[in-house]
Amino acid sequence: MASPLHTAKQSVSMPAPGVRVSRIRRDPPRPAKEIAVPDPDKSDTRTVVVGILSFTLALLIILIGLSTAVGWTPRDYVAHL
Repeated sequence: MASPLHTAKQSVSMPAPGVRVSRIRRDPPRPAKEIAVPDPDKSDTRTVVVGILSFTLALLIILIGLSTAVGWTPRDYVAHL
């Protein structure tokens, strides 16, 4: 087995006596943001309202499309008051 070459540098002793404190100045950590949990009742109510409105809008679009395809227009009827 080959013997390692000797260098002129001395080895460094890493464990220094005592506890060293970092000299780098850092900002204190930011406080954690509080996450607001939404109320489940309000989110359910909002979901139901959006669902009903979107379903009504879809039915209205289908009704207008079918009436246009058949040839019916509101001008066909005259309102007498």
